[in-house]
Amino acid sequence: MAVGAAPPTSRFPAVSRGRVLWTAGGIAVLALTVRELVAAPAVFVTTVLDGLTTAGLYFLVASGFTLIFGLLRVTNLAHGSFYLAGGYVGYSLREATGNWFLALAGAAVAVALLGLLFQLTVLRLVGGDPLRESLVTIGLSVVVADMTLAVWGGSSLDITIPPFLGSTIEVHGLIYSRFRLALLGLALLVGFGLWVLLHRTRLGMTIRAGVDDPLILATSGVNVPLVLSFVFGLGSLMAGLAGVAGGSYLSLSQGEDARYLLVSLLVVIVGGLGSVPGAVVGSVVVGLVQAFAQVHLPTYSVLVTFGVMIVILAVRPRGVLGGAE
Repeated sequence: MAVGAAPPTSRFPAVSRGRVLWTAGGIAVLALTVRELVAAPAVFVTTVLDGLTTAGLYFLVASGFTLIFGLLRVTNLAHGSFYLAGGYVGYSLREATGNWFLALAGAAVAVALLGLLFQLTVLRLVGGDPLRESLVTIGLSVVVADMTLAVWGGSSLDITIPPFLGSTIEVHGLIYSRFRLALLGLALLVGFGLWVLLHRTRLGMTIRAGVDDPLILATSGVNVPLVLSFVFGLGSLMAGLAGVAGGSYLSLSQGEDARYLLVSLLVVIVGGLGSVPGAVVGSVVVGLVQAFAQVHLPTYSVLVTFGVMIVILAVRPRGVLGGAE
């Protein structure tokens, strides 16, 4: 080869390691899906429905965390406590009124007001310092845990669901809970509503502009602190809504706040910060992985879930849809 000549190029385009891993993972998942579907179709369909309905609950919790942590960059480690408080308030409203829908709405509004009060009186004083935000939100979670323990006790509580949602549906011999399917529908409705709010309304444009460049937005006459407070209140409202749905779907007990805070972190990290579609993807991934791991590897289901998260972050460090919007 002559001196200074360009090295010969390969006829085959370079393939990134990430694309190879995604392709290999997709093939493995497809092969396992076909194998499970052929071996035990009823168990497979039930497991998929379990994973999707669990993903619906996870999304309801994580959507609020996505707004607060992903958009506002506020380290709200009390988000799980907002979930727990919403569930307990919803339980009391359900017992007092006998109306599940009133309990759902009342708990969501109560937790939204709690979040707004905390944001206006405490979080604003720490000046956006992540360390101080973490400390004060941890302190709030301790206070909420102690107050809920004092008021509602340490026993597990169940929120009674409406009678028409308490039955089951049978399709071709497959029997499944009507409420769990309704929970999935609620999650889809909430996800669509949030996406429309953030991407198809003037308020959503203002919120995203306030997050990206609050100084420029303030010069246009917009009250940026008010907009950011609205986002924090909306995220808290979602946690309260999820508390009632989760307390009806499973149960309410002390310690659930830490569990759902961890789930929210998982979903947001896997899906991508500040992305509502990313929260959907993260919820589905976590829910399905947990469902299948609990069926086939119940002892190691937690390890499998975190292992999948590590693999995803190795290929997509910013999450599946991080930076995609």
